[in-house]
Amino acid sequence: MESPHKIVSADEWLAARRALLTEEKALLKAYDALATKRRALPWVKVEKRYEFDGPDGRETLADLFAGRSQLIVNHFMLGPDWEEGCVGCSFGADQFDGQLVHLINHDVMLVAVSRAPLTKIRAFQKRMGWHFKWVSSFGSDFNFDYQVSFTEEDRTRDRAFYNFESGRYMSDEMPGFSVFCKDGSGQVFHTYSVFARGTDQLGSTYSFLDLTPKGRNEPPGGNLTAWVRHHDNYDQAMENSCCHR
Repeated sequence: MESPHKIVSADEWLAARRALLTEEKALLKAYDALATKRRALPWVKVEKRYEFDGPDGRETLADLFAGRSQLIVNHFMLGPDWEEGCVGCSFGADQFDGQLVHLINHDVMLVAVSRAPLTKIRAFQKRMGWHFKWVSSFGSDFNFDYQVSFTEEDRTRDRAFYNFESGRYMSDEMPGFSVFCKDGSGQVFHTYSVFARGTDQLGSTYSFLDLTPKGRNEPPGGNLTAWVRHHDNYDQAMENSCCHR
């Protein structure tokens, strides 16, 4: 079978690869600049008291931080009448489940939230073998307020506000991530949300840290060895407080 690509010498390949590397480096610099702008976004004070059902009982949004100052909420698509979780959300969860230990030891808690009752959540989580904390917002306004769940009225009129704009209704549940920060007084603020294809690039620990107000929070020059450990060398008490097995 003939190759669809041009066949060249090693020197020609190296020249082409270096040209592409220049573009890749420019993209990385642009990404870093965008992450800086993301951290500079204004915050919104969370005034409403949200409560969730989870493995530790009834908890507020502030409780979900579990001692950290930053919280990433995975809006996991699993509605009250769904038989199983969204395939796309499950694909993402397979990727971040193993990263949780690094995030929680770097001042970031990651929690999945779905509208399904806790019994349904726990059954599906057991089936998938995941360890991250997953709570139910059943009966709460949380998913609706953060624009990832939609009403029968939205479906009837075929309009919904999602990804920061009004468009056609697509589903009763949609994917996304929202980021929150808690100050020294315990007040919670909404700092960032991302939806739709904006979630495609999330999958590495750094990509999650880049969503948070403190970012990667490394010494000047960026050195992960200042905080990263082998996952079995973190404080066991801290790990057990946030990973549910």
